[in-house]
Amino acid sequence: MDYDKIKRLITIVEQNKLTELAVEEEGLSVTIKAEALEKHVAPVATAQPGLHGEPEEVFVEEIFEAPEEEIAAENLAEIRSLMIGVFYRCPSPDSPPYIEVGDEIEVGQTIGLIEAMKVFSEVPSEVGGKVAAIPAESGKLVQQGDVLVVVETTQ
Repeated sequence: MDYDKIKRLITIVEQNKLTELAVEEEGLSVTIKAEALEKHVAPVATAQPGLHGEPEEVFVEEIFEAPEEEIAAENLAEIRSLMIGVFYRCPSPDSPPYIEVGDEIEVGQTIGLIEAMKVFSEVPSEVGGKVAAIPAESGKLVQQGDVLVVVETTQ
């Protein structure tokens, strides 16, 4: 497996916020595990024994910096998921979303739902202000601590 394929797998892990991805191709098995972001290290890829005997290890380590748009301003607050589950922006498929970018919201207002083990829990806003971004996709799995909504606070 070439370096470009491994980089694409790493991108898939990062974009989908996966903790681990295993791929087998032509007798070669590659497992990519994401590390904690606080370490500022990209996921590590390790190759396991293939058709030709000896185990082979490939370590891909890249130091990265947060893009400028991710650097929090003083008046931006992130509403994060308190649990693992599927995030929904609407109460039902045929209903409008609870919030949209640009909406003014207040403390306690429902911003979405998280489904975990067939139980839907409302996600209340912890802050008041204007919705600046909604990074969490409706119908997608979120992890505990993932940013659901970014709010420009009124303070």
